[in-house]
Amino acid sequence: MASSVRHTTIDCSDAYRLGTFWAAVLDGSLADDDFPGDPEASVHVDGAALLFVTVPDAKTVKNRVHLDLQPQDRPRDAEVARIAGLGATLVADHRRPDGTGWVTMADPEGNEFCVERGPLG
Repeated sequence: MASSVRHTTIDCSDAYRLGTFWAAVLDGSLADDDFPGDPEASVHVDGAALLFVTVPDAKTVKNRVHLDLQPQDRPRDAEVARIAGLGATLVADHRRPDGTGWVTMADPEGNEFCVERGPLG
């Protein structure tokens, strides 16, 4: 059997804080043994796991890997507004007049991710 992806790891300055943000974005949950100040925090959602690891280095350049989110129960624009309300910021708006395109956002530590159009627009 080939290898499988166990989780996607994201370096950050505060694993618990960033894990809490992403758990809210993805309607997931932190592991039961994750607490403020822990050097790692794990977020579990259907079909994926994200591991946040506290490192001493600050983010300095664009991510080489990022998440593409596709809302399932609301239109893209409503999801962008919801995630912004959780603490994300707008990086670039690539929405087109015909409704296609995506929005690039950054989480509270500056890690970029995209919000694509979902089944509801």
